Amino acid sequence: MSDSGAAISALSGEFIKVSSSAPHVALVELSRYWTEFGHVFDKISRDPTVRAVVLASSLPKAFSAGLDLKALGSLEAFAKEPDRHALQLRDHISSFQCCISAVERCSYPVIAAVHGIALGLSIDIICACDIRYAASDAMFSIKEVDIGLAADIGTLARLPKIAGNMSMVHELAYTARNFSAVDAEKMGLVSQVVQGSREEVVRSAVKLATAIAGKSPIAVLGTKHLLLHARDHTVQQNLDYTATWNSIMVQTADMKEALRAVKAKEKPHYPPLAKLPSKL
Repeated sequence: MSDSGAAISALSGEFIKVSSSAPHVALVELSRYWTEFGHVFDKISRDPTVRAVVLASSLPKAFSAGLDLKALGSLEAFAKEPDRHALQLRDHISSFQCCISAVERCSYPVIAAVHGIALGLSIDIICACDIRYAASDAMFSIKEVDIGLAADIGTLARLPKIAGNMSMVHELAYTARNFSAVDAEKMGLVSQVVQGSREEVVRSAVKLATAIAGKSPIAVLGTKHLLLHARDHTVQQNLDYTATWNSIMVQTADMKEALRAVKAKEKPHYPPLAKLPSKL
């Protein structure tokens, strides 16, 4: 294993494995993960050797079955002081939202490679990703209404801004019915359906991540940042912000390297991003 590969592997947690699947590509494989999910992604975001991330499951037949129902059942349904109990639950939900949003906060593009069962919390997670690929065997469900909840970790906030079919979004959220990879592609949740299961979809996602990792890291990081800004702001606000952003970023040496490589008909070689401090 190379030094960079070993460094990327060191980003792993107890239940989340991080490995280098291609140069500058981090493969994040989930099993049990909620308590460390955000921590691992925040560490990845600070690693200057990473340029793209593939998010997959280590489980052979499922991306995720969703929430741990045993943990959910341990929450008290009632309390003598519902106001204080509500504050505790709100803090718990907010912490969970922040954890899953680490995918969106990640400086680098995150590609979800979904296979098998992807229920409930799976949708929250993949909606926070930049790109979503699904294996043809993937089966999705916005499952929360079946356990008496409105989805609260990100699906209802992000999916309406992702999908091009709001009628289907409402139908799926209200009924919790299963929908296929083909349905997910049709509504715009995933951009590609890959024939096969885990191995095939991860391979396709790594191939895409490798192509992205070959681009200027300054350009890719800026593009992700500006796309997210555009999603949450008006066109003019984004244009103004982009002008300010690029007034600095167009001074990058990556532009000179890109032009040199085009003229020389060579592959460009971009320096790594500066390592961010562990604490700001």
